[in-house]
Amino acid sequence: MDILKRIQERREQEEELKWEGTFREYLDLLKEKPHLAQSAHSRVYNMVTQAGVEEEENGHKKYAFFDEDIYGLDEAMERLVEEYFHPAARRLDVRKRILLLMGPVSGGKSTLVNLLKRGLEKYSYTDDGAVFAIKGCPMHEDPLHMIPHHLRDEFREEYGIRVEGSLSPLNTMRLEQDYEGRMEDVLVERIFFSEDKRTGIGTFSPSDPKSQDIADLTGSIDFSTIAEYGSESDPRAYRFDGELNKANRGMMEFQEMLKCDEKFLWHLLSLTQEGNFKAGRFALISADELIVAHTNEAEYRSFIANKKNEALHSRMIVMPVPYNLKVTQEERIYEKMIRESDIRNVHIAPHTLKVAAMFTILTRLKESKKASVDVLKKMYLYDGESVEGFSDVDVEELKKEFSDEGMSGIDPRYVINRISSTIIKKEMTSINALDVLRSLKDGLDSHPSISKEDKERYLEFISLARKQYDDLAKKEVQKAFVYSYEESARTLMDNYLDNVEAYCNKAKLRDPLTGEELNPDERLMRSIEEQIGVSENAKKAFREEILIRISAYARKGKKFDYQSHERLREAIQKKLFADLKDIVKITTSTKTPDEQQLKKINEVVATLIDEHGYNSTSANELLKYVGSLLNR
Repeated sequence: MDILKRIQERREQEEELKWEGTFREYLDLLKEKPHLAQSAHSRVYNMVTQAGVEEEENGHKKYAFFDEDIYGLDEAMERLVEEYFHPAARRLDVRKRILLLMGPVSGGKSTLVNLLKRGLEKYSYTDDGAVFAIKGCPMHEDPLHMIPHHLRDEFREEYGIRVEGSLSPLNTMRLEQDYEGRMEDVLVERIFFSEDKRTGIGTFSPSDPKSQDIADLTGSIDFSTIAEYGSESDPRAYRFDGELNKANRGMMEFQEMLKCDEKFLWHLLSLTQEGNFKAGRFALISADELIVAHTNEAEYRSFIANKKNEALHSRMIVMPVPYNLKVTQEERIYEKMIRESDIRNVHIAPHTLKVAAMFTILTRLKESKKASVDVLKKMYLYDGESVEGFSDVDVEELKKEFSDEGMSGIDPRYVINRISSTIIKKEMTSINALDVLRSLKDGLDSHPSISKEDKERYLEFISLARKQYDDLAKKEVQKAFVYSYEESARTLMDNYLDNVEAYCNKAKLRDPLTGEELNPDERLMRSIEEQIGVSENAKKAFREEILIRISAYARKGKKFDYQSHERLREAIQKKLFADLKDIVKITTSTKTPDEQQLKKINEVVATLIDEHGYNSTSANELLKYVGSLLNR
């Protein structure tokens, strides 16, 4: 990539998109594209929905806008869009509320806000997200504010656009003095949102209440110009550079809002309810912006317990942002954090992050009141895996059982910190699931917010995650060994299918050597079916289902083979592995393998590297570990 060339292309794109004209020309533009006059809330909603909306079978909606950065929070994002952005975009009363994201640390609140800010910056470069403002206005004010209030109903009838808000004191003076009251000549320009340039996106962060000034929000008097303009009430002597000024037309992030001094919060009452705020010795200043704040649950509970905050509390829409509760999505979070860190070059063995995610998710789940559901089953069900005896309806009921599930537990940063600690302390270039589980366990003592009771529970979850890894490790080695015995697996499969066909058709088999007629080999068929839990009562239905599948393949001109039926393939692999178990034990645990054993080990290691994503170190570690498991 030629970075300078790309920068030049961006510059050229901005030049092409720039637009400047008179207010008269802007009105002509609005007749063609009335959507250009949309509100800040409408702009955010359209930005999210235009990225793509997928309606799932259960009726829930999934918004593609959040896919790359927010993992496992589809339902929370759906609630955010449907209960806040959508009605706010339709100018319902919800838009007069502060959006407060409330959730545990490292749960994705800041990521969500940053995603909205970066999204708005990009969206302002598109035709649908274009924003126009009075040229030279520090608040990039909406040009339609110039339309007199008594003409706004007629304007709405003709253009289909509702105008809200009054012209700011500065632009009122500029209109009179610079344009002699001729609003049709006022210059209008297209602007592009940028947090860095403080255009349409603002961020306010609390600091020491004694030193922080309200001017950080609403701007301040420029004392150096008072002598020139003669009065503090002259708008030219005022700096309209507070975060509320600069975030006009877009959005403002209020970081850790509830930590702010009360005088800062009260300024938001008028802004949220009436769409304006007070600054200096001026009339109320109109502002159209989405205010997004975030806080944790403890601070929120403390805030609403204070009776003095009732007025502000009623002007908030609280959106819970819980931890993700899906193992596969938690893995994606770790992968993203690793990509962004300096440990991305360290080899992480397969299943390492999955096992760490299992532990993390288990700490976030609540024990169901249903006797048939333990946390392990719940973990698998939430991740979309099938668990015998449970349906999608059961999963929905489990999710409704606790409204605050996911609001506590281990956060992703802790896991990444422990992985980093393991690598740095031992100077490792390759880590596996056991290394991470060991590090997670060691770190519990130094975690500041874990109680003694929680620690005991978490140690149980580490043991539970370890057992899941044992199963995964054995299956991985099983697959690698079976791969080396691929021909044996195919032969066993063909033998099983011949017997099933004879069984279902009530026919006999003929011995290829003696020509003798034989009954179907029940012992062979059951030894394979039992590997995947097919009971004696269910064997007939399972075999008939296999025969139907073979017939379906034949009608389509396809051959039913070893890869055609996932459950049957698993059963064949398990059966073959059970028969090979003694060989596995010997080849993985012997300290001085003979030539034949060494050849087999090398074949399996090569398979683990080529087919399963291991490197030489992690593949050999896996074999040794599985050998120790089988020898117990």
